[in-house]
Amino acid sequence: MKDITTSKSFDKTDIKAGTVLPLMEEFYTIQGEGYHSGKAAYFIRIGGCDVGCHWCDVKESWNPDTHPPTGILEIVANAKKHSETIVVTGGEPLTWNMEPLVSMLKSEGMTVHVETSGAYPLTGDWDWICLSPKKTAPPKKDFYPAAHELKMIVFNLNDLVWAEEHAALVGPDCELFLQPEWSKKDVMMPHIVDYVMKYPKWKVSLQTHKYLQIP
Repeated sequence: MKDITTSKSFDKTDIKAGTVLPLMEEFYTIQGEGYHSGKAAYFIRIGGCDVGCHWCDVKESWNPDTHPPTGILEIVANAKKHSETIVVTGGEPLTWNMEPLVSMLKSEGMTVHVETSGAYPLTGDWDWICLSPKKTAPPKKDFYPAAHELKMIVFNLNDLVWAEEHAALVGPDCELFLQPEWSKKDVMMPHIVDYVMKYPKWKVSLQTHKYLQIP
């Protein structure tokens, strides 16, 4: 059996299979956004994204070729040292087959979350799916009934209308959040507050890690 524990032994078939992934970074921190805000979690940031949000704050994640191909055994071994709650993010992590990584993390007793635009097929048996749709690449239909959390980024007032269109598609137990785009937070926050007070099915999400200067 091929050794996939390090980034030194892989080929394109390993990447296609999801046993090797372009790892941008991994770190233990506090979840700053959405339903699980304030909880300690180990973040695994996977490189690669062609969704192309102009306001993305991790554009360095977009090109997967700039991030080292890393075996999932190595990724899981690092995660085990830090937390039982794992957040897989990107980039767009579902650009890749996530089934092997998620299965291995869960076999070690970890709870596994994903943050995704839903632009690529859903792979992996996730404990928590945070769906954050983007206009440049709308979600696949199977994400809506599967989503535990819908997090809509609000850049302008039209995004509130767009948020309702997506809220109509998710399941009845899905948690609904409106989050101001960071560069527009001072302008959009009063509108979001008024909207949530008028339509309390929504909650406010803040990037608290940025306010608190937590990595």
